[in-house]
Amino acid sequence: MNVHELWKNYKASVILIFSIFLGLIVGIYTNEPVLIIIKPIGNIFMNLLFTAVVPLVFFTIASSISNMQNMKRLKNIIIVMLCVFVVTSFIACIWMLIGVSIFNPAKGIDFVLEEGSSSSIDIGSSIISMFSVDDFYSLLSKSHMFPLIVFSILFGICSNKEREMKNILESGTKIMLNFIGIIMKISPLGLFAYFVNLSHEYGPSLIGSFASCFILYFVMAIGYYLIFYPLYIKISGRDIKHVMKKMMLPLFTALGTCSSLATFPVNLKSSKELDISEDVSEITLPIGSTIHMEGSSMSSILKILFLFTIFGKNFFDIKVIILAVVISLLSSVVMSGIPGGGMIGEVLIVSLYGLPLEAFPIISTIGWIIDSPGTALNAVGDIPSTLLIDKFTKTKNNI
Repeated sequence: MNVHELWKNYKASVILIFSIFLGLIVGIYTNEPVLIIIKPIGNIFMNLLFTAVVPLVFFTIASSISNMQNMKRLKNIIIVMLCVFVVTSFIACIWMLIGVSIFNPAKGIDFVLEEGSSSSIDIGSSIISMFSVDDFYSLLSKSHMFPLIVFSILFGICSNKEREMKNILESGTKIMLNFIGIIMKISPLGLFAYFVNLSHEYGPSLIGSFASCFILYFVMAIGYYLIFYPLYIKISGRDIKHVMKKMMLPLFTALGTCSSLATFPVNLKSSKELDISEDVSEITLPIGSTIHMEGSSMSSILKILFLFTIFGKNFFDIKVIILAVVISLLSSVVMSGIPGGGMIGEVLIVSLYGLPLEAFPIISTIGWIIDSPGTALNAVGDIPSTLLIDKFTKTKNNI
């Protein structure tokens, strides 16, 4: 892949990250009169994003569910596939929990919580509020994201045979994605302005913390790749060296394109060379490219730890950790297959934990910084998982 193609694939991410770090540096040296001019720009950008979240969630999820195809004849493969996807994503969560328990990249930063932000979590109330609200209008708030997701899923199921409604939902999805696209055109300016203010208030420690996030994630990603993928390959009964060699092309494709979907054709080619059953690979690989994201489950744990640290809350509480794992699994196995799922997962984190709105651009920044290694895990992990699915479906059929 040449320099032009690399720039094309990473251009948007590079510009955003440059804008954020420029804002962090400018914020350290800026004065109050300049801040008065810059601050409203960042706030307007954030308000535009938040007003788009609720309709984006509803249309994208309801549309995705309503367009699902009948897969009854594939029941056996689908059940095994979902079990493997959930288990491997869960293992990725635990792996990152080990990493953040050893090294905390946000240590030393203290934000002041806004009035109304919760400082403790009632697990019973969290479960109730996670799934439901007591009135329809409450769904139209970014403070109740998961009940909105549940409603959207049910609405999508009920719309499955209604062609007119499916068309409306598809059109709504396209409109909201176009809306987000317009907002993102001004994101370099908006995020620059927002982080000028953030850096002015909290100092240069943010820069070091973001760099520490990348280093920690990169180390844990390499560790996961070298420890758990060979383990999965061993369990599948395949030769580790042979499979790892066939995974190299998908790995570099994922790093070069920063896209799981773009890596899917290469994964499919590698699966054929590994003699994986076609009825397995042709189902699990395309689905895995959209709903199997071990890298995303690891990043969700890192984001939640980062937010709890900077807002002075205790992450290492069993109730907090359980909810963090649940959110991470949702982010990696459910929301990753939905357009805009990354943003939805980040808003869900902020909403469920009762954190202030300042949290959203911070975890979004972490997402952009670790995007490349995270995408590599998301994409390449589909091959070892498909090997496991191939083995277990054959075993089940022989019983």
